[in-house]
Amino acid sequence: MTSPLFRPFESRSLSLSNRLVMAPMTRSKSPDSIPGADVAAYYRRRAEGGVGLIITEGTTVDRPAASNDTNVPDFHSPASLEGWRRVVAEVHGAGGKIAPQLWHQGMMRKTGTGRNPEAPSDGPSGLAASGKPVGPPMSDADIADTIDAFGRAAGVAQEIGFDAVEIHGAHGYLIDQFFWDGANKRSDAWGGDFVQRTRFAADIVKAIRARVGADYPIIFRFSQWKQQDFTARLALTPDELARFLEPLTEAGTDIFHCSTRRFWEPEFEGSTLNLAGWTKKLTGMPTITVGSVGLKGADFVQTFRTREDSEIGDLGELEARLEKGEFDLVAVGRALLADPQWAAKVRAGRFAELAPFSASSLATLA
Repeated sequence: MTSPLFRPFESRSLSLSNRLVMAPMTRSKSPDSIPGADVAAYYRRRAEGGVGLIITEGTTVDRPAASNDTNVPDFHSPASLEGWRRVVAEVHGAGGKIAPQLWHQGMMRKTGTGRNPEAPSDGPSGLAASGKPVGPPMSDADIADTIDAFGRAAGVAQEIGFDAVEIHGAHGYLIDQFFWDGANKRSDAWGGDFVQRTRFAADIVKAIRARVGADYPIIFRFSQWKQQDFTARLALTPDELARFLEPLTEAGTDIFHCSTRRFWEPEFEGSTLNLAGWTKKLTGMPTITVGSVGLKGADFVQTFRTREDSEIGDLGELEARLEKGEFDLVAVGRALLADPQWAAKVRAGRFAELAPFSASSLATLA
């Protein structure tokens, strides 16, 4: 197979057989926040299908208001951690590699939901998506505890046997809320200009690095867009993006997962580079691209909101960009959700056998 998608990749202690990554996709199929045998089998099937790295659905850290849904898995209760041990064993048993995505929903979690409905939602300034105050800003003690919760979770991931860890810093959730001027109105050390607002995320990366040591891979996922505002931008120019990424790089990030809705869209005028391409160019760090890979039609946000189906798309442009070194890894979401054997079929050139994405796939752990 001559496709660049199937060349090996290495970063620190992470050695992958190919460049394909299963993108994190919330499934809400872990009752009482415990991933069961069906979740473990779901991930094993993707490993058996030949994916180089699996990044799990978002799994929440140990804060009372981290989650809005008791069917979303957590990464701290004893029963949930036993479930994750089973997941790791199944994926490794199939020859795969896996990283948990550590998550805190922040103000995206509506107060009164989740395992601790009485807990106020965490946010830098206690603002809803509309900008309306709905709760108290996080105190310094809240912030310190949250940073430590991410660090503890990463240490447990390493102990359980996960091959890397991903921090969810995208899409308008807690970490991203600290980045975003629409959500972070603080005037203390956790606020300020858009570079100063990276401190919370950088301190999380530092806390994780202190727990896991120098060689354990840390992936950081970020986005320009928010679920609250698809047109939002943290950085308007490459220079601004470089300044934003510098503290995260210096803190210890190994790989940047650059979330876009469509991988082929340029990030800045005057260049065809996407967000992953610019991030790699500016930092020199490996990057993961993502966004409607292998599909055409509705993007994943539309799919999850409207339950639209998507047809199979061509991989030519993706492979050409990867061949040129614009980015290093490719995250596949809905195409892989619909077809656990997607990677194996692409590797063998069996494109006619690929399954199109049907919104009905969201209902099951196929």
